[in-house]
Order: sequence, then structure tokens, then C-alpha cells
Amino acid sequence: MNQDLLSGGSSSRRSRGSGGQAVRGNASSTARAPQQAAEEGDEDEHMNRVVEEEEQLQQRPEASQVEGERGQPWAPSESGASNGPQGDEEGEEGPTNEVNGGEKGARWMWGAEQRRLQGQALGEEEEEEEEEEENNNSSSHQEEEEVEERTEGGEEQGRGKEEREEGEEDEEEDEDEEEMDQDSDDFEHSVESGREEEEEEEGEEGLRSPSLRNNVSAPNNNLDLGCTHQSSSNNKMKRKLDHGPEVRSFPSGKKPCKGPEYPSPTGIVPCPATPTTFGHIRTANGQGQQRRRITSIQPPTGLQEWLRTFQSWTGPEKLLALDELIDSCEPTQVKHMMQVIEPQFQRDFISLLPKELALYVLSFLEPKDLLQAAQTCRYWRILAEDNLLWREKCREEGIDEPLPLKKRKIVKPGFTHSPWKSAYIRQHRIDTNWRRGDLKSPKVLKGHDDHVITCLQFCGNRIVSGSDDNTLKVWSAITGKCLRTLVGHTGGVWSSQMRDNIIISGSTDRTLKVWNAETGECIHTLYGHTSTVRCMHLHEKRVVSGSRDATLRVWDIETGQCLHVLMGHVAAVRCVQYDGRRVVSGAYDFMVKVWDPETETCLHTLQGHTNRVYSLQFDGIHVVSGSLDTSIRVWDVETGNCIHTLTGHQSLTSGMELKDNILVSGNADSTVKIWDIKTGQCLQTLQGPHKHQSAVTCLQFNKNFVITSSDDGTVKLWDLKTGEFIRNLVTLESGGSGGVVWRIRASNTKLVCAVGSRNGTEETKLLVLDFDVDMK
Repeated sequence: MNQDLLSGGSSSRRSRGSGGQAVRGNASSTARAPQQAAEEGDEDEHMNRVVEEEEQLQQRPEASQVEGERGQPWAPSESGASNGPQGDEEGEEGPTNEVNGGEKGARWMWGAEQRRLQGQALGEEEEEEEEEEENNNSSSHQEEEEVEERTEGGEEQGRGKEEREEGEEDEEEDEDEEEMDQDSDDFEHSVESGREEEEEEEGEEGLRSPSLRNNVSAPNNNLDLGCTHQSSSNNKMKRKLDHGPEVRSFPSGKKPCKGPEYPSPTGIVPCPATPTTFGHIRTANGQGQQRRRITSIQPPTGLQEWLRTFQSWTGPEKLLALDELIDSCEPTQVKHMMQVIEPQFQRDFISLLPKELALYVLSFLEPKDLLQAAQTCRYWRILAEDNLLWREKCREEGIDEPLPLKKRKIVKPGFTHSPWKSAYIRQHRIDTNWRRGDLKSPKVLKGHDDHVITCLQFCGNRIVSGSDDNTLKVWSAITGKCLRTLVGHTGGVWSSQMRDNIIISGSTDRTLKVWNAETGECIHTLYGHTSTVRCMHLHEKRVVSGSRDATLRVWDIETGQCLHVLMGHVAAVRCVQYDGRRVVSGAYDFMVKVWDPETETCLHTLQGHTNRVYSLQFDGIHVVSGSLDTSIRVWDVETGNCIHTLTGHQSLTSGMELKDNILVSGNADSTVKIWDIKTGQCLQTLQGPHKHQSAVTCLQFNKNFVITSSDDGTVKLWDLKTGEFIRNLVTLESGGSGGVVWRIRASNTKLVCAVGSRNGTEETKLLVLDFDVDMK
């Protein structure tokens, strides 16, 4: 507790008359009081300017409510009373104080108080004070009634106006809170499961309660009226937003007092019209009725006399008594005092800042916290809906497009819902569906009879499957219908690529074909290879193909011409990557080669593997190669040097994917590993009791998840950051007895799996799972 606060509050009760200078508990704070009061006045004026600017820029009728929520009970812009002495002249009167409703405002007589106490004897003041206390105690109820009758007429009109405004605002607040709660509830529901979800819902209820809203948003300039030097200690207090489940419930509204006296916080001693103690200030804020938490017992005998005795002491004596009292309290009693005092020291610094700075502060919050902050008060709701703020949050999560908003039934003047925020919430709901949404029955796309699906492409709403039955099929990912079958190859299709409406396929018939996905027409047949076209990579208008004839060819898919032939491997080319500038190839001759396709020269031969190279990844800087020798090597494409050798797998690395220096590798040893290619460190190994029971056939990952398929007939979902198993997305009944998931392709909202078997236990088909959400 702040000693200055207590001593200052006690001395102000002895300053009602004019006279000499008062002796305060902490005299050093006297010189700071006028300066601090002026600073508090400046803050109030600045806060009002912020509200006026919001009214002009956003033309919101709700802005008046914003000002009410963050305004002060004694606003200097209306009453002229600052949070401290207004002048040093003896007997100077302040303007009308709107708290007590009197024609003349409260006199803040700090300077007069000090001068009076120096010129008069302490004994006389104590006698006057005791006499005044007795008079107040004997006539408190009678004075209350008289004051209420005097002020009833003047306040009736104000209350009527307030009730009408509150009625209109309540309707808007109900709608706002409903929207905010929906956003926050949906967001919270996806963060934790089971018990953690229940705890988060309790946290949201706390944020929606008037108690916490008032505690966060209401500035505490009230205290400065009781003691001017309080602002210095107030600025040093640490702002506390979460008080736990035992936080005291305070009413959110501020009720005007009804005359020169009003009930004391304890209901025993009447309070003067001028708030001079902590309890008076709380009562003036409309919090007096919540003063006593224990209502089951009556005040103890002698409490009134005990309070009188305390008031009769000097400031230093009161501080000494309080120190002794605190030492004799139990921890639960001290906690009770903290819960009563701390809310009065909280300041809504966000509302006091210029909008730009407030948004900058909010930009450091996580999206979940932004949604909760929006429930604090109307002004925070406006800030937390800022479109640019949510655009940055979306960019951090890799969301590139805002979500077009549907028309709302009620459009509030000056308030715009953020399309970027809606996009973020939608993406979060989609991620939640992947993690623990109900797995609806997948669409089943039957085709290719009992043949093997050798390659799979998924782009937009089209799925293209290639098979060793010599055909490709184009499917609708929405309806699950086969749109057309591409017939023309005379051998099995073993590689394919797709972009927009163009499909390129490679076959054992030694040709490539270019197809129109819309019409099913074969645009070009590309001749040149002398053996099976085993791999290819498409970049813009060019495709590079690798063949078992040990050569690579660069083709123009618009003209069908072979532009370049790259020769240098001495065995079948198994994998190829092309970024438009460099071609990288891996072959059964244990070599990885880097080519300049324009000059048809081999720039580097990357030697180091001791067995066949089966997989490649290339990001323009690093080449990553996976081999049957169980190792993965990371190379520098410019120098040809081997940067890292990644060891840990026990068999063939059959598939890899590289994004932003994070590599995920799947292996025939049934494990999946996550690597940092900059350091060569293995970050995670996806294994444990839920690991695959057979070779990993395919994988794909994004910023949150890793999806893997296996010969064991399952598709599993893993957490990229922690490596933890999340759940099985697909489990074939024939898994373990022949059922296989050959290929997977995933978009943001859909997963396509090519499944079947080689022994007839599982029918060849495509499974399409949908994780999309409907943003109402």
C-alpha cells in the first residue's frame, strides 16, 4: 500500500476550514502536487481529443459511449476540477462539481490546509472534527432524504436521458458482444481440447464480465481528487489485467451522488460531498455498495468508535497503525485488501494513446489475445477490428487474400468489419477441422479398375490421376465426378505435371503429351526420349523431363518443341527439379548434376552418395538429395560443395519436401524426420506408438502440419513444430493385409488420397476429404 496515499487522504479531512498550512504524512510530495495535477489535466484533455477525433473520422454514434467508458468521474473539460489543487490563493473556489450535484464545486484546499494547520493548534482541529463526525452520524439518514428531494428534480431529466441512451447502446452492445463472443468462442474452441477448452471458456466469460471490462477500461483519476501526490505512485503501479477467479465484482456504471452527503463504504459513517478518503472515492464511483464482501454478519461492536479513533490520529500515526494492522493480518486478509485497492490504480493506457501508437502496441498481441481485447470496451473493439492490423497477422500466417464479407442485416454507421480478420478466423477454423474436426465420410472416386495409380496432381478444384492402365482421369474435387478420361498413351503413365488447364504426362511409351484439361484434347505429343519418361518438372511454359535413357530434355509446352538436351548421366534419371534458371537431376549412377539448360552444360557434378539417388529438392540455393544409401545430402548449388550430410534414416529416402529451410523426409524405414538444412540438425522424428508400420510412400507439409501416407494403409497427421502425432485421417480396413495409400495431395481445405492394393484386397480409388468451413 502506498503510504502517501493514506496519509494524504487523512489530512484532507482536516482541511475544511480556511487557515494555516496543513502538516501532511509525506511533506516532500507537497511540492509535486500542483505539477502532477497539471499533468493529469493534460492527460484528460488529450483523452477527450482522442474521442473527438474518433467521432469525426469514423462518425460513430457509439463514440460517446467510448468517451463515457474511458472518461473520468470529474472531467476537467466539464467541471474544471483537476486532480489536485487549482491554485495557491487562500479561499479560491472551484467550478461546479458534477459529482455531488451542487451549484459550487468542491474546494481542493491543499495549500490552505497546510497553512491552516501551521497556524492553529492541533487540539482545536481534533475537537472540530469529532464534533462534525458526531453531527454527521446522528443526521445521516435525514440529510440523505433532504438532499435526495432537493436534487431529484434536477437529476430526473438527466436520468431519463441516460436511460434512453443506455437503452439504445445496450441494443448495439448486445449485437457487438454477440459477434465478438462468436469470433472469440470459435477461436478459443480450436486452441485446446477437453479440459483446456473449458478453462479457456471460463477465461472468456471473465473477459465479458462487466467487472473486468470496468477494471481495464476505467482510468483512475478519481484517486487524484483525494490526494494530489497519488499520481506519482499510480504511475509506478504495475497494471494487472488478470486478477484470478476471486476478483471483486464491481458495477460497470458510474452513478452520480445525490447531495452533499452519501452513505459511507461500510454503511456506518456518512461521507461528505467532497471525496477525501479512499472509501469516499469508491462510493463516488458507484462501488460503495460492493464494499463489504461478507454480508452474512453484522459489523462488529465498537467498529464505529474504532474508526473515530483512527480518524483522530495524525497522518504519521495512521501510517504506523496501518503498518501494525497489516503485520497482524493473515495472507487472505491482505489479498482482500489488494483486490479492493488495485482496481483503483488501473489505467486504460490504450485509450490514452494516439490511435497509431495504440495499434502499434496491439500489434504485439497474439490473434487470440486481440479477440479477447475486443471484448474489453467499445473503443478497444474499434481498435481490434483494424484491417491493417489483421492484414499483418494474416501475412505472418501465410494468408495472402482477405475474405470478402457477406452483407450484414444491420450495418452500423462508421463501423467496418475487417475482411483480413475474417480471413484469419476462417483459416483458424480450417486448421481446427484438420486437427480434431469430425471426419465426415470421404467422397469416393472409383476408376482405373484394379490398376496402380502411379501419379497424382491436385490444382484448384481439379484432380488428375495417372495410372499404369495407359490413361489419365480428370475429376471434380467438388462433386467427385470423373469429368473426362485422357486416352492416347500406349504405355503406362508414370509421371505428370499440371498448371491451370494444362496437363503434361510421361509414359513408358517414351513420349510426353500435353493435354487441355477443359476439353480433354491432346495438344502436343513430344517425341525424343528413347526409354520411359520417369520424371518431369514444369516451370511456367517449360517442362524438363528425365528418362531411363539417361538424358534430360527441355520442352516448350506451347509449341511442343524440344529446346535442349542435357547429356551426362550414365544411368536412368530418377528425379529432376527446375526453377527456370538451373536444372538439377538425380540418377541411378549415384550422381547429382547441376545444369545450365541454355548452354546445355553441366555446371557441377555432386559426388558423395554411394547408391542410387531417388529424390531431390531444390529451392534455388540449396540442393537436397535422398539416396538408397540411407543418407540425405545438402549441397550449395553455386559452389557444388556438400554443406551437410543428414544421417538417421535406416533405408531408402523415398520422398522429401523443402520449404523455408525446413526439410521433411519420408523413408522406407517407416519414419519421417524434420530437418533444419541451415544447421543440419534433425528437429523432430515422427515416430512413437502411433508411427507408421510400413514404408512411407508420400508426404506433404505446411506451416502447421505434416501429412504422411504409408504402405500400412493409413494417412497420418502430425504437428510440424512439436512432432507429435495428432490423428489418423485415413485408415483402410485392408491396411496391413495389402491395402496401400500410394499418393496423397492436399490443398488448404481438402485431402486427396490414391489408394488400392496389389493383391486385390483393396479397390483402386481416390478418397477426397473436405475440411472447409462455412463462414456465415
